[in-house]
Amino acid sequence: MHYSFVGKNALVTGSSKGIGRAVAIELARGGANVTINCSSSRGVAEEVQREIESLGRKAIVVQCDVSDQAAVNDMVQQTVDAFGSLDLFVSNAAYSDRQLLVETDMAGFRRTIDVSMWGAFYGLMAASRRMVNQGTGGAITIVSSPHAKIAFPTAMAYNMAKAAIDHMSRTAAIELVKYGIRVNVFHPGWIDTPGERKFFTEEQLKEGAMSLPLKRLGSSEEMAHGICFTLSQEAAYMIGSTLTMDGGVELPWWSKRTEGGQ
Repeated sequence: MHYSFVGKNALVTGSSKGIGRAVAIELARGGANVTINCSSSRGVAEEVQREIESLGRKAIVVQCDVSDQAAVNDMVQQTVDAFGSLDLFVSNAAYSDRQLLVETDMAGFRRTIDVSMWGAFYGLMAASRRMVNQGTGGAITIVSSPHAKIAFPTAMAYNMAKAAIDHMSRTAAIELVKYGIRVNVFHPGWIDTPGERKFFTEEQLKEGAMSLPLKRLGSSEEMAHGICFTLSQEAAYMIGSTLTMDGGVELPWWSKRTEGGQ
């Protein structure tokens, strides 16, 4: 199923790879023009641009670090200059270094917070200001994580950032509803993306997948369908909510025991 985004213009951060890429393409399939954002992989982002253009939609690539507020503001302006408006915004860009608390390197810790928390905030603020000024409403989805709820060890900075943006999104939702702007949160689970290769080998990913309730990792395309639903008119009554598509990761660990409670 493809939701209709005909006449809409979208910006998806971190959209050269993984979940963001799948969202950008799915929005284009629904009729939206899309700004593709990358921090460094411009060549890959331009491949996404060409794929979107092959669907008959417009696309631009904006290379910027979302932890740079001025650059994010400029990216929103470039979107409006290219397409005429900004109607849909997806905050997807993230960064994570994994370290034990007692071994924390503050450079990596701060980088995780700067991208995953402040980057989401800068995007939310710039997009919502543009939508308020346009006066035609809009839809915003913040891609968060089960890390917002589960205290995964070695991921303190990422856990903190995701917990913060969950509450940020709910606060924005209640402030922006009067302008016809819907803000929601999306929680993907353990998804088979290029980013996972930073932390795990292919063998570790296969083994880890078998520990999940569904015995597999999720796909970026599955996540894109969920995110696009939150942006669509089919979700017009959804505000300040969290849609979770995590394959059961947020279920209590005891739920994975075999029958008989063993």
